[in-house]
Amino acid sequence: MSKRDFYEVLGVGRNASDDEIRKAYRKLARKYHPDVNKDTDAEQKFKEVKEAYEVLSDPQKKANYDRFGHADPTGGFGGGGGGAGFDADFGFGDIFDMFFGGGRRNNPNAPRQGADLEYRLQIEFKDAVYGKTVDVVIPRTETCDQCHGSGAKPGTKPETCSVCQGSGQTEVVQNTPFGRVVNRRICHACNGTGQLIREKCTNCSGQGQVKKKKKINVKIPAGIHEGAQLRVSGEGEPGVNGGPPGDLYITIYVKPHEFFTRDGDDLTCELPITFGQAALGDEVIVPTLNGRARLKVPAGTQTGTEFRLQGKGVPRLRGYGEGDLRVKVRVVTPTKLTEEQKEALRKFSRLCGEYINQEQSNNFFDKMKQAFRGE
Repeated sequence: MSKRDFYEVLGVGRNASDDEIRKAYRKLARKYHPDVNKDTDAEQKFKEVKEAYEVLSDPQKKANYDRFGHADPTGGFGGGGGGAGFDADFGFGDIFDMFFGGGRRNNPNAPRQGADLEYRLQIEFKDAVYGKTVDVVIPRTETCDQCHGSGAKPGTKPETCSVCQGSGQTEVVQNTPFGRVVNRRICHACNGTGQLIREKCTNCSGQGQVKKKKKINVKIPAGIHEGAQLRVSGEGEPGVNGGPPGDLYITIYVKPHEFFTRDGDDLTCELPITFGQAALGDEVIVPTLNGRARLKVPAGTQTGTEFRLQGKGVPRLRGYGEGDLRVKVRVVTPTKLTEEQKEALRKFSRLCGEYINQEQSNNFFDKMKQAFRGE
């Protein structure tokens, strides 16, 4: 059975670049690998693709093939012998990438940024409105100040791992029907660090890091909202292998106020006034977060009427000025009246054209009771 043209096997032209040949091989190898493709002819096609790639990826073999075809007098290719196989230009990292969708393994000794931390801070209502500077104590991991992060006992230092020669990885070469496969694994002796600590630091037990509490000064801006987060750069967990530290995020929780509530940049409150103040009008004192203010209540004010005191609210967090204080008045009806006060109210009602007859009132309520009883 005659062999197919190697360029045809890979599906590339004779002027294809090395990168195009490599990409074509990876695509077909992924398609026909016996571990993935269970068709009966998949293994034979995989061998055919592999043989074509072994020839076309080698400059000398490719030149001979372009000149002589399959009848190469030098014997530089043909039966798909041991040759380069996977080990030449297609290590374990490439196989892992091909079948599991990942890239090459990360270097365990590469610098990595430290983890971020979150701290929940509860503040007073007034502090959220006007701002405040507070100290918070954060439990976090810090570099050991005795070994300076090396993990080794002071006066000693880590040694280069003799098993992996400091690379953090070991290689296991396996011969397979498809060539040699180089399997790279994390070194079992140093756990991928590339170093061995003979004498560990007693302060950190060889970890290079210790748990500590750190006091951090935090400025709470005026007008901050419930649930807002403040970012403090570089105050998270320390980096690994010389990487930068993480950040600290402070989440704000605001205690409720006994009198005021917040609506955006406005403050709201409810102010009780008497019937006489509502009817005749008055100038009343209104409490604010930073003192007292005067409010003129016009005559004839109804309960539920809302008044606005400009600039007495919350400072705008991202802008200029402040919100307003919205005051809703509630007319309080007296519950305990003397006979003299009752008579005064009856007289007031008669002057207003109203006539309250106690007997008629009682008859009315009696009729209401009968209606509910179904009599």
